[in-house]
Amino acid sequence: MQRGWVGRIDGDRVVHLAAQTLQSFFTGGGAAREHASYPLDASVLLAPVLNPPTVRIFDQEEQFVFANANAIAAPGATIDRPAGVATVDVLLRPTAVIGADEELAGYTLLAEARAPSLPPPKDRDFALLLGPSMLTADEWVPDGFDWDAAAAYARLNTGLRPGDLIAGPPTAAAYGLGPGGFRLDGPPVGALEGRIAA
Repeated sequence: MQRGWVGRIDGDRVVHLAAQTLQSFFTGGGAAREHASYPLDASVLLAPVLNPPTVRIFDQEEQFVFANANAIAAPGATIDRPAGVATVDVLLRPTAVIGADEELAGYTLLAEARAPSLPPPKDRDFALLLGPSMLTADEWVPDGFDWDAAAAYARLNTGLRPGDLIAGPPTAAAYGLGPGGFRLDGPPVGALEGRIAA
């Protein structure tokens, strides 16, 4: 299936869960019937949230910009450089995923591609790689950023929906990338890999 399915990683296996999207899994109470399991090394991990309602990128708890939710791509995706851009920068950001009732349900990684030679906001709206998996808030909360304060600020005068993404400050980066592959490690979630198009 092009959109994939929701699964739970259990050791070296992926258990197929009866939920069409991660958002429906959250709104269904965080429980779903289990189907077959598959070898992890034979599975392709897609972006945990394929169509987030919003993406907010924070550099401080009360300072964010909106990112292009249509730019979300899976781990391993190829990033097309904007016309006239020779190199791009990629910033790795721990990212909270909003669940039911506006809570911080879990955390994943976001690789934000930027083209410093372009004027804002077009310098950062063309590629966002998300994944490779999501850990629940019981399993991991990234250090060094007040996620509750950021979520409260994002929620101010509005609301949060399941699947909304709140990306924190970068923890790793690669600058001046030309054509070819890249990898940014973000333990314990894993690593985000991708390619810059020739």
